[in-house]
Amino acid sequence: MDGITYVDVGQGPATLFVHGVGTSSYLWRNVIAELRDERRCVALDLPLHGGSEPRADLSIPALAEAVEELCAGLGLDEVDLVANDTGGAVAQVFAVRHPERLRSLTLTNCDVHTNTPPEAFADTVELAVRGELAGLVAAVLDHPELLARTALGAGYERIDDHAELVDAYLRPILAKPGGGRAFERLLASIDAKDMVAIEPRLTVLTVPTLVVWGTGDVFFDVSWAHWLRDTIPGVREVVEIEGGRLFFPDERAAELVPHLRRFWGRP
Repeated sequence: MDGITYVDVGQGPATLFVHGVGTSSYLWRNVIAELRDERRCVALDLPLHGGSEPRADLSIPALAEAVEELCAGLGLDEVDLVANDTGGAVAQVFAVRHPERLRSLTLTNCDVHTNTPPEAFADTVELAVRGELAGLVAAVLDHPELLARTALGAGYERIDDHAELVDAYLRPILAKPGGGRAFERLLASIDAKDMVAIEPRLTVLTVPTLVVWGTGDVFFDVSWAHWLRDTIPGVREVVEIEGGRLFFPDERAAELVPHLRRFWGRP
């Protein structure tokens, strides 16, 4: 797990949280605050994000192997995996490669199958491919209020402190040598072929799975939650969070946690 940073708090059954592109382990802080007295909560910063160093390969499969490195390094033999956004795609690849690591899987709004990256994110990816995104992101560092006009800002229902999110998510990426270019490279590497390739293995994935989906998300329509239900035989339930957007695990953690507790306590 060379160069990977993470949060590791609490005691009890291990829960591993995976964030998406452009955020960090900070996304899960409110969920962890509610669970740390009853569980060991581990939330990694994917390569390039948070305090983690960039890597040459930042594709979805490579990020899944970074998750495996962390599990091996921390001795996490069995975890309840919870993932969001691009982290959900990473979690799906991880699940089909390392099902023995999973006690359960929870997927919130995330990249699924051909909706990788989602159409509403296509313009951002195109800027990354053209090498024009890093400069725009750098501008947000000095003018945090611009966050609301970005794809990242569109993932929230409401942002009370733009500077807080910029400092937690974007500034650590651009502070690394070559971080802006690495971020562009990461976005350009997100490819639906990686997700389409694992479909046959998802159809035989029996790990108990919960799908919790915000219905107000402009990137990941609730129809993709239903696709997961109809594809993964381990899916036990689809829970819809009315009006929740992409980052509802951050701003509406109190609505997610009861579903996690109920799911983990299943007979």
